[in-house]
Amino acid sequence: MPSLASSFLNIKSPNPFWLASAPPTDKKINVLRAFEAGWGGVVWKTLGSQVKNVSSRYSAVNFNGTRVMGFNNIELISDRPLDINLKEIAECIRLFPDRAMVVSLMADNDRESWHELIKKVEDTGAHGLELNFGCPHGMTERGMGAAVGQDPEIAKIVVGWVMEKATIPVITKLTPNVHSVVPAGRACVAAGTQGLSLINTIQSVTGIDLDTLVPNPYVAGKSVFGGYCGPAVKPIALKMLTTISQDEVTSKVPVSGIGGVSTWRDAVEFMLLGATNVQVCTAAMKHGFRIVEDMCDGMKNWMDEKGYATVDDFIGKSVEKITHWEDLDINYHHIAKINQDKCIHCGLCYIACEDGSHQSIHLEYGKPYNKYTVKEEECVGCNLCQLMCPVTDCITMEEHRVAPEYLNWKDYQRLGLPLNDH
Repeated sequence: MPSLASSFLNIKSPNPFWLASAPPTDKKINVLRAFEAGWGGVVWKTLGSQVKNVSSRYSAVNFNGTRVMGFNNIELISDRPLDINLKEIAECIRLFPDRAMVVSLMADNDRESWHELIKKVEDTGAHGLELNFGCPHGMTERGMGAAVGQDPEIAKIVVGWVMEKATIPVITKLTPNVHSVVPAGRACVAAGTQGLSLINTIQSVTGIDLDTLVPNPYVAGKSVFGGYCGPAVKPIALKMLTTISQDEVTSKVPVSGIGGVSTWRDAVEFMLLGATNVQVCTAAMKHGFRIVEDMCDGMKNWMDEKGYATVDDFIGKSVEKITHWEDLDINYHHIAKINQDKCIHCGLCYIACEDGSHQSIHLEYGKPYNKYTVKEEECVGCNLCQLMCPVTDCITMEEHRVAPEYLNWKDYQRLGLPLNDH
């Protein structure tokens, strides 16, 4: 079988699945249970000055019968005493020396505070540090968290302070609450960070109680913007990861991928787009620590099927496949095809195409059911009908070429070719 052994900045772990800095990594009892279940590593919940959390703290977005499509929290960094956290970190390392132990940090905004906290954490035997430049709530009012990550110059200064003292690998966690993660990523790399992780949570309002008119989660009739995560943020995380992987500066350091990783397939996608490993939070909170068993088995089976011996064999293989729109081949077309043997005659494809797309599906009324066929000359290959069809492989998109040669939009303009819908 393939090997899932992973090395991130020479931090070894038996697999690339780490638990992210969050409630599941807040104390020894959780972390030991996670290691016993098979997690390759953890990022201990962020340590810093003593804080006091509020109640309640969490809310969620459900969709189409699925609970917690998106998860929101207004929880701060660890509210447990620092000395207890440090003692428990050392104990977890002693009991599971083969697992990765990275500690998330958010010190006060001065060099001395960072230096003092780093020294205390390194004394535990931790394998790495993760700088929390992403928390979007609570800590930002103190000029910390996302307030640092949103300003590349400030981020560069703080990373510089850290690198003066740190003797173990440093990973900087970036905030997604920016136009682009690349400027902050470049600044952190320039200041010396050896790795990056992303994304942290996205500022959000998940919903409003229509009886009280108070958004969730609420505290004594009030609420605040929270941090959004879970499966709903995965597409955004993959986009931001790709921009880091494609940039000439940030692509030189390894990246830990975060944001909606719930299955082995999600993890593979993050790693194909450049992540060396992945971090998981919401899925573990929803399903429990043993989900890592399915993640490991699924990734191993996929690697075996594809012929990959190690995880390094496929990291980054999809990065070059994301290009610019103007470089796409205009002479390449798709045309939908409906398999009449699989069609259940629900009409969803027709409704979607007729009202929301290009009126490319013909409806033939009949008894006992209607028949739907594609008007090939009208089909633009948008995929909408396939996406709406509830039957797997009933609608397929067949490749067609209007001309054999590659032609992109820039060539199209240069040659002065006529514009039309196809």
